[in-house]
Amino acid sequence: MKNVIRLSFTFLLILSGMLGSAQTTGKATIKSDSGTIEAYYFHNTARCVTCKAVESEAKANLESLYGKKVTFKALNLEEDATKPIAEQLEISGQTLLIVKGKNKINLTNEGFMYARTNPAKFKKIIKEKVDQL
Repeated sequence: MKNVIRLSFTFLLILSGMLGSAQTTGKATIKSDSGTIEAYYFHNTARCVTCKAVESEAKANLESLYGKKVTFKALNLEEDATKPIAEQLEISGQTLLIVKGKNKINLTNEGFMYARTNPAKFKKIIKEKVDQL
């Protein structure tokens, strides 16, 4: 029964991430340089173990694969300072987003599926997607 509840909760989190997809335009907090790759992880204040794993695994993977070439920002959607960035990227829920210029890759689903259960696969997916940029 706990597994069914956990899967249902994870599905809802994934669905909320799918609803928050992306577009970007120029605020100072979002770099307009088309050569810069930025990763954003939008989350809420109340967070489950999987949500925390998505952040920590994504950050660690990006740092180990790309060093300082890819920036990573974890942003709380409930904080006022985050709202302008979330609006610019059209984010409404928990989302892991890779941005380079006008190109955006939403890795929310992959993060919630693999960050805890198969971190090596999650790292491989991140590499494949970021290398495309």
